[in-house]
Amino acid sequence: MKKICLFALAAILSLGFNSCSEDNPSSDSIFGGKTVHRDNFDKWLLANYTYPYNIDVKYKMEDIYSDMKYHLVPADSAKSAKLAIIAKYLWFDAYAECVGPNFVKANVPRIIHLIGSPAYNSGQGTMILGTAEGGLVITLYMVNNLTDKMLTDYATVNEYYFHTMHHEFTHILNQKIPYDENFQHISEGNYVSGDWYLIRKAAANKKGFVTPYAMSEPIEDFAEMLSVYVTTSPADWEKMMNTAGTTGAPYIQAKLDLIRAYMRDSWKLDIDQLRSIVLRRASEIGHLDLNQLN
Repeated sequence: MKKICLFALAAILSLGFNSCSEDNPSSDSIFGGKTVHRDNFDKWLLANYTYPYNIDVKYKMEDIYSDMKYHLVPADSAKSAKLAIIAKYLWFDAYAECVGPNFVKANVPRIIHLIGSPAYNSGQGTMILGTAEGGLVITLYMVNNLTDKMLTDYATVNEYYFHTMHHEFTHILNQKIPYDENFQHISEGNYVSGDWYLIRKAAANKKGFVTPYAMSEPIEDFAEMLSVYVTTSPADWEKMMNTAGTTGAPYIQAKLDLIRAYMRDSWKLDIDQLRSIVLRRASEIGHLDLNQLN
């Protein structure tokens, strides 16, 4: 048996040497370039996201960027285009107007992944509207819920999309430069972790939080505070502070003061100026042509 094996091995080696001696490799690379087909939306994304901000917008759902524990649906391309137009106008361009394009280029996520459906937490009856991962990827959900009728209702569109964009972007900034640790002591003892969804908004306000989700933990409290502030009119903010009353309003104001200082000192960004820009741009959405990619 051993002789047969050795003979077979010798035969294989012989064939290998003959093959190598007669080999005439081609000069063509095995990594030959393939033509990438881009439609008008893809070209628009290159011109408006990739080239100016170095962002890759992915609207054709990719498994590697998707949380597979959820049942997710790909985003509709036409609605993705509308959301991309609005997001650039209300998010990146708003920050660029406030603090300059270099700030945006340096700090925006490198990938924005659009998902058609929400990510439902069946055990809680809640849904995830957005996530930020490592300061590199932001995922936005519910793209397929964007309708022309919804676009006329700023409060709803803000709740589903704009607020989420600012919230997740705040996480990225916090990961790069930590905020004052005194922030987490303002409402110390009132955070409820995963039970936040059991609390109504008015009750959260009276406890010193702008939303129930802000009660989950300090880092979410910070992101909720900033995102709510810059997307809420002064009149509506005042209504919320009135609801918070003498028990909750002082806590909210103390947090806002720390956030204002953090954004000014760490990022040279005036949150009051940013709010004015965001609200002005929000009022102009009706004049945007969401059906033409210019």
